[in-house]
This record gives sequence, C-alpha cells and structure tokens, in this order.
Amino acid sequence: MTEKAEEAPTDGALLAAAAEQDRGAFAELYERYAPWLVAKLRYRSQDQALIDDVVQETFLSVWRGKARYSERADGDVAGWLWRVASRRLVDAIRGESSLHRLRTKLSRALTGDESSAEDQVLLDVGHGRLGHALEQLSPELRAVMQATVLDGLSVREAATVLGIPAGTVKTRAMRARKQLRRDLAWP
Repeated sequence: MTEKAEEAPTDGALLAAAAEQDRGAFAELYERYAPWLVAKLRYRSQDQALIDDVVQETFLSVWRGKARYSERADGDVAGWLWRVASRRLVDAIRGESSLHRLRTKLSRALTGDESSAEDQVLLDVGHGRLGHALEQLSPELRAVMQATVLDGLSVREAATVLGIPAGTVKTRAMRARKQLRRDLAWP
C-alpha cells in the first residue's frame, strides 16, 4: 500500500491563506522567504537592525492585508515580496537623516567596529564628488542606478523590483548616466 506524499502548498495558496489569517500558512510563507529577503536586502544595506525591521514590516503588511497580491498583476510571489520589501527599505532609508547615517558610519570607523570593505568604499564615495552627483539625481533615477549598478540587477529584474516597465528602466538609466557624466565632468 503506497501513501501519496502530501504536496507542499504553492506560494500563491500560502499567501491567500495568510491573507485569511491562517497562522500556519503565514509561518510557512515566512520560513520560505524571510531568509531570502534578508540576504537580498544585505546588498542594499549593511544595517542588520534596519534589514530585520524591513523584513518584519514586509510580513506584517502581508498579515494585515495592507500589501495585496494579485497573481495576474504581480507575477510570482517572490518577486512581489521583494518589491514590497525593497520599497519598505527605501522608505526606511528616506526616513533616516543622512547626518545620522554618516555619524553612525563614522562612529563605527572610529571605534574600530570593523565594517566591510564595501561599506568603507561606499562611505568614501558617498561623500565625495560621486556621492554629491548621485544625490543630485531625482529619486526615480537614483533608484534605477541603485538597482542596476549597485545591486547588479538586470534591466528586467530592476523593472520587476521597481514596478516599472523595462523600457522605463533603460530610459532612466540613460538619463542618469548622462546627468552623472555632466555633473562629474572636470571644469
């Protein structure tokens, strides 16, 4: 007598059940995607506390029904969760003052709390000519540069993450590069 192995529920089914306040489905969805989101968010921020908060806020918005998923409109669950989380991260970063972030990074550097080589390079770049030029970009252009250059996403992946068409990603990247070339040109 053979028993039919129980198939794991699909991501869409888990999300639908979680939206109906099914704690087991929510827990399984969290276990599937929270570690992946943490790993992906580390490419955008080295602040573990901020990343943990963003992941928690992402899943809370799913639980509370604030973030609504539509398979037809939003594609796969992973991509949709990533869009929700990346937007939460952008909102959280915008909420912090840049002076606070600078003080935190400088404090870590001065106290010997070793940051990664990437953090050190970004700190140096962030406050030089390139950092100033990046700050001059509109939030839309800066988001495209973040996704395609710093995060290394393809145009298609960036379009999914940012929730805009691929053609718009290409156009914004072209405009951002043009503005950066102009702003960084030696007088």
